[in-house]
Amino acid sequence: MLSLRERQKQRRRYRIFSTAIALFREKGFHETTATDIAKASHVSRGTFFNYYAYKEAVLLDFGAQMLAELREGAMGELAQGEPPLDVLQRLWERLAEVSERERALLSPLAYEFLNPDPERAKVAFEALLLGDLVADILRPLKLRKRLREDMSLERISRSLADVYLLSFLRWAAYVPGRSLREEMMKFLDLLMEGAISREIRRTKITRVSSAVRAEN
Repeated sequence: MLSLRERQKQRRRYRIFSTAIALFREKGFHETTATDIAKASHVSRGTFFNYYAYKEAVLLDFGAQMLAELREGAMGELAQGEPPLDVLQRLWERLAEVSERERALLSPLAYEFLNPDPERAKVAFEALLLGDLVADILRPLKLRKRLREDMSLERISRSLADVYLLSFLRWAAYVPGRSLREEMMKFLDLLMEGAISREIRRTKITRVSSAVRAEN
């Protein structure tokens, strides 16, 4: 059970977090300062930095909450027996939807992964483990040898997570008028085609060829 002091710290952190997110949405992330957040949260600027070492760290909490909700939905579908590839596709669709809706918050968050300070980039990767979620979804396929044997599950999953990041950054910076979902689904199809076991792909090709010969 948490002590009174620990509960107070939790409540203060949540107040700072929720106030910061509200200000980011109202004023814009880059236009909101740590001083603005501290003042609106009724804490000192120093107290803000006791909870968040830099402004972008607030967005890491936001992203972690978003990812936790996506994980809950995906794991629930797997537990109900849904096919892993269907679960992954729905995850990608939900991720695209929330990314479009929260573009103003997720854009500066995404750039944390590319931060020139390696420590900050590492913190971002450790806080937002999209690759781990993808791995948990695809693990049943790996166990059934339906994924390539020459690539680890971790490598496949992290590659998919990296493609999401790059797709989002490109979309947010250059083509926000286009559908992010459409872009993401194209890349998902492309990568999963390469990740499926070569033996299974050969079997599919053989079946298609046989069907074509039968029609002729």
